[in-house]
Formats: sequence, C-alpha cells, structure tokens
Amino acid sequence: MAHDDATIKSNILHMPYADATRSVRHVFVRDYETVAQIGVWDHEKDTRQRIRISVDLSVLEGGEHHEDQLSKVVCYNDVVIGIQKILSEGHINLVETLAERIAQMTLEDIRVIGTRVKVEKLEAVEGAASVGVEIERHRHAQ
Repeated sequence: MAHDDATIKSNILHMPYADATRSVRHVFVRDYETVAQIGVWDHEKDTRQRIRISVDLSVLEGGEHHEDQLSKVVCYNDVVIGIQKILSEGHINLVETLAERIAQMTLEDIRVIGTRVKVEKLEAVEGAASVGVEIERHRHAQ
C-alpha cells in the first residue's frame, strides 16, 4: 500500500517544546561546535575531531515568575558547561553514548521535562556535511 507524504508525516510525533497551555518554555543550544575524543575506529582513538551538538529542552515554567533572575530559569550556558564537562571526562566510543549522557545531564534539573539531543560528527564521512544521531528523552513520572 502506498503512503502519501501527509500519512508518513502524521506518524512522526515530536514533543512540543514550547507550550503556553502547559506552561512550558523552550530552552535551546543550537549548533554548538567543539572537538571531542570520539569514535570506535583505530584512527579515532588518539585524536580529536570536530562535532556539532544541538540541545532542545522542554522546561516547566512553574508557579513563580522568573523576575529577570538567572537563578530562576534553566540556563543555556549551564547546558554548554555540562557538555564540556562530559567531553573532558575522556574518550567516548559512540555518538549515541554522548547523546545519552547529555540528555541525562539535562534531565537532572527537575524543571526539564523533555530533551532532544543531536550529535553530529563533521569530518567522519567524506562527502557528507555531517553524520550522527538525534535522540529524544522525557522525564518519567515519579
């Protein structure tokens, strides 16, 4: 049975990252480029390679207003610092592992109810702008 584009697209569901009816805001880090010790191949073990990371967070706004205070919001700079800390811990074999660690780090903040992490290797495949993985994780009800 043939599917038209509308049918295929309707099967792809993504969390709405900003949603006024649920008091949810979208906090993001888009296209953060850095270097990492990452890869499973021998030629990747003792080198650093360029990667690009994007993180999208669905954040509960809560009852109180942020009152223009950094301490009352999820800070995108803290996300970048967390990524840098993960990368400083040493070699990671898989982009999937890096994405999972970043997702787990973002979900440690109880205000974050969902996270989407995209990790791209920028030099891994000749002729490709990038290769990688994108994951989405949600906070499980306690």
